[in-house]
Amino acid sequence: MTRTTIIDVANAAGVSIKTVSRVINREPNVRSAMKDKVEAAIKALGFVPNAAARSLAGSRSYVIGTIFDNPSPSYIVSLQRGAMKACRDAGYHLTIEEINLAAGQVAQQMAQMLETSRMDGVLLSPPVTDCEPVLEALEAKNIPYVRLTPAGYAGRSHEVMSDDAAAAGEIARHLWDLGHRRLAVVAGPATHGASKLRLDGFIAGIVAMGGDAKQVRVAQGDFSFKSGMVAGRKLLGAKNRPTAIFASNDDMAAGVFSAASQLELKIPVDVSVAGYDDSAIAELVWPSLTTVRQPIIDMAAEAARMLIERRGGETPHSIRMPYRVIIRQSTGPA
Repeated sequence: MTRTTIIDVANAAGVSIKTVSRVINREPNVRSAMKDKVEAAIKALGFVPNAAARSLAGSRSYVIGTIFDNPSPSYIVSLQRGAMKACRDAGYHLTIEEINLAAGQVAQQMAQMLETSRMDGVLLSPPVTDCEPVLEALEAKNIPYVRLTPAGYAGRSHEVMSDDAAAAGEIARHLWDLGHRRLAVVAGPATHGASKLRLDGFIAGIVAMGGDAKQVRVAQGDFSFKSGMVAGRKLLGAKNRPTAIFASNDDMAAGVFSAASQLELKIPVDVSVAGYDDSAIAELVWPSLTTVRQPIIDMAAEAARMLIERRGGETPHSIRMPYRVIIRQSTGPA
């Protein structure tokens, strides 16, 4: 089978090869009518640009990177799905790099990574999104980056976020309205900006309902299932145990489910549980999990498109995407 070439696309669209190249490379100043004709021809012919050839022909590598350090498999899979879809649609490749913030020597890790890779831009997810050595390493190499849900360094880069604090506040009000007054949070890592936003937002929600911050017990987790189970056992095994627990992500909420089962407590009869993310596990556990639907896939896709299209120039701007609280069977009256 003969491979479709850029010449075939140019002939089908009735334009020059140079025009097709400019459309493929998303260069500015291409008239909309021309762009539409070329894109229609590309779609009709099933043409797939050769990223390697394009890279040799210009200054771009046609590679977008994502750097992460997060123990939640569901979050990382959603992140990769969103970024990969945007990259494929634009004829780019996605490269995935993991960094270990806890191991230290972040600058050295970044230097080694950037020494062996060439990327047109990088998507950073929490907690890497707030790690200054990572930001400094990218800036030193002049590599554009977009941060997902940053908690610090406002105005330093383009950002794509959802309102974690407001969403956690809605969960708090939901539990309060159900009559819960003995409350607890299984928090994520202290270094994780979104974790702090969710904890603060939950407590603010309780205070706004007329409660007291002291009514909210906090157990530390690290966004993993195991940490949720350990925190859940600690909270539910204590005297005067909480009647409702908000876990800062769904994996830890599933861990709380396991702890409740080990202690022969029923959800939501003995304890209500809510999570965050609306990952696949939210509907795999029973009863199904009340949670916040964070549009991780859409956020990652938008961040990748910002890098590919080189949107916004050098002036940092922020895009806020909507969340949705999903009420399911894991929360009930106190």
